[in-house]
Amino acid sequence: MMSDPNTITVANALPFAYRFDIRTAALVIIDMQRDFIEPGGFGETLGNDVSLLEAIVPACASVLAAWRAASGLVVHTREAHAADLSDCPPAKRNRGAPSLRIGDLGPMGRILVAGEPGNQIIDALSPVPGEWVIDKPGKGAFYATGLHERLQAAGITHLLFMGVTTEVCVQTSMREANDRGYDCLLLEDCTESYFPQFKAAAVEMMQAQGAIVGWTAPSSALLAVLATGASALPVLAGG
Repeated sequence: MMSDPNTITVANALPFAYRFDIRTAALVIIDMQRDFIEPGGFGETLGNDVSLLEAIVPACASVLAAWRAASGLVVHTREAHAADLSDCPPAKRNRGAPSLRIGDLGPMGRILVAGEPGNQIIDALSPVPGEWVIDKPGKGAFYATGLHERLQAAGITHLLFMGVTTEVCVQTSMREANDRGYDCLLLEDCTESYFPQFKAAAVEMMQAQGAIVGWTAPSSALLAVLATGASALPVLAGG
């Protein structure tokens, strides 16, 4: 029997091979926004070294280009609030001791407010027509966004994640997706934290207990099979 030309197997994913159909999978890019990646944004006001996050941009761009070439669905998320902050609870806005808070005017406009310059996705990963852009008021991509319903309507069953930060918005979104029945893969070198030890711990806990939250793999493993072409891929056990 001939293999399905749309079947893709990332053989060296952990804890075992991850298999998906490009027609029912989506690449989810979490919060690659100026406010988090660039100097002067919200991330820096919290006292973080944003260059740690900026370092993953080339790997993310390579995956995005390959995914587009394979005609896969792309979903971009932005952590974004209404101008009146009606969707930003005080418990979120008042926490910590940043030099600027959500809604305050910063070098790139009001921080984490929809439509402001700093709230936009960085140029290197900018969405193109046909790609989904989801504004989310919380950490997870599924809270108060309607994303699950849109994915269901599109027949999506598998989600491949990259973005920032690993232990906060990425992990939250993966856990939400797992609870909704999606099989999820995190591209390890396409995600980062302001705290490298937090990333390491998050990656380890995601793949623990037989992929309790999901699978992880280096982007090179995905790029290799996308470049080869699905029709040439072996069908491996697991995933």
